[in-house]
Amino acid sequence: MMPRKWLNISVIAISAAIGIAGGVLLLSKSKSPEPVVDVTPPPEGFLKTVAGDATPPAAAPEGMVWVPGGEFSMGARDPFDMQDIVGMQATTDSRPIHRVAVEGFWMDATEVTNEQFGRFVKETGYVTVAERKPRQEDFPTAPPENLIPGSVVFAPPDHAVPLNDHFQWWAYVDGADWRHPLGPQSSIEGKEKFPVVQIAYEDAEAYAKWAGKRLPTEAEWEFAARGGLSGKLYPWGDEFTKDGKWMANSHQGNFPNIDTGADAFVGVAAVAQYPANGYGVFDVGGNVWEWTSDWYRSDYYSVLAAAGVARNPKGPPDAFDPSEPGVPKKVHRGGSFLCTDQYCSRYAVGTRGKGEVSTGTNHLGFRCVQTPTS
Repeated sequence: MMPRKWLNISVIAISAAIGIAGGVLLLSKSKSPEPVVDVTPPPEGFLKTVAGDATPPAAAPEGMVWVPGGEFSMGARDPFDMQDIVGMQATTDSRPIHRVAVEGFWMDATEVTNEQFGRFVKETGYVTVAERKPRQEDFPTAPPENLIPGSVVFAPPDHAVPLNDHFQWWAYVDGADWRHPLGPQSSIEGKEKFPVVQIAYEDAEAYAKWAGKRLPTEAEWEFAARGGLSGKLYPWGDEFTKDGKWMANSHQGNFPNIDTGADAFVGVAAVAQYPANGYGVFDVGGNVWEWTSDWYRSDYYSVLAAAGVARNPKGPPDAFDPSEPGVPKKVHRGGSFLCTDQYCSRYAVGTRGKGEVSTGTNHLGFRCVQTPTS
């Protein structure tokens, strides 16, 4: 049995982090996608997306695509044919569906990669949260010998287990960080084009500031992820595969112990391995979760719905998760390579994740946005 002394400093971190919640394309030289025309009627509860000006206001910053902004129905519909009855109930905090308007913005076409984050670290000397020694004042009940830098890692059992105890497949691993996503014996060598992971919220903010960008709001992220479609279950439509092809990196097989890799990947994949959506954005379903700038509140959508059309919402003033009151959490979006209809179906666009702000995992990264200059 796995030693559990790490639980003294990581139970909250693990629970919050998991949300109880070929190469990279030459994106800066690629053509803008054709304007999205969604001719299908939206499902019940959704209205048509009304996109803004599809013409970018200037030349695209390197690696970014123009998201035109507009008005859309935000939130999640009931997923159909899903077995997600334990663990992550994928849509209960993503309703009521409500109308939101956002202004146009630039968005990273992919998640920030190890290569990009490495340049930031090299230029600034930045040290991530996972690389810092935990402070005794932050974990007053933890024995000093437990205060070792590290992070949360997916550690699947070698047999099937009930899905009512996530500690059976998550562990706090000493020495896990962005350079060593699975622990000190792992490496990102040769994985320059993979999304950087083991990133806490302040790490993502620090990178964004250095790059002259910012993290997206939850509303911006969902508008971009929908790619101009109205109320679809996934960023590409209503079927999980399209024309018999996988559209995202997710978990196939029995969760959590067997991933068959039917989609060509076991674990995290390099960015841009699947088609972009209608706005030219890659990997907004599966692969790795992404930080947004919004605090997480399970009741926030009710507040927005009461406002009519919410314009450029930036999230609630504070966090509240009824399952863990007092734990500061930000919204995660997009799901990860661990998502499956057996447990976490949050690759479905419109669904929400959540994570404690100081905790990274090996299935959590981020991307940035930029407000156009006038």
